[in-house]
Amino acid sequence: MEALIILDMLNDFVDGPLASGREKRIIPGIKKLSLAFRSKGMPVIFSSDSHLAGIDKELSVWGNHAIKGTDGAEVISELKPEESDFVIPKRRYSGFFGTDLDLLLRELGVTGIVLTGLHANLCVRHTAADAYFLGYRITIPKNCVEALSQKEYEDGLQYLKRYYGATVVETLGVENVI
Repeated sequence: MEALIILDMLNDFVDGPLASGREKRIIPGIKKLSLAFRSKGMPVIFSSDSHLAGIDKELSVWGNHAIKGTDGAEVISELKPEESDFVIPKRRYSGFFGTDLDLLLRELGVTGIVLTGLHANLCVRHTAADAYFLGYRITIPKNCVEALSQKEYEDGLQYLKRYYGATVVETLGVENVI
């Protein structure tokens, strides 16, 4: 079985201090995929930054963002998690590092993941690295991930294909993913 993982589609990344203007274009694709996964009874998992103010290492690189308990750390309204979804907070780039994501996926019988969200060269890349090392198949729908720039987006996708064997699908036809 496959699970949909939605990374960092948060207010601070889409409309806040870390927004580049590129993020909104992936919302329709992620929404379509999440509806398809839910309709088939397949897991939808939100893995999102939830930083501890003044503590987390990423804050020294990116400044204050997605601070636990703030509006900036909430999933954007267009993609709000539903009751059947899972929400896994993270404090590092990877959705696996220091979280129970792997445990949850194994308990659900998941063997492949579809990674969506932000950013192809950062959180998607590091989550894919851990998924690869843990033995999961990785699929990346091109129109459901983004980066801060076109170059970072393209480089990120190329890296995912080359080093983690990710299947990068050209279009969002749900049939290409599930």
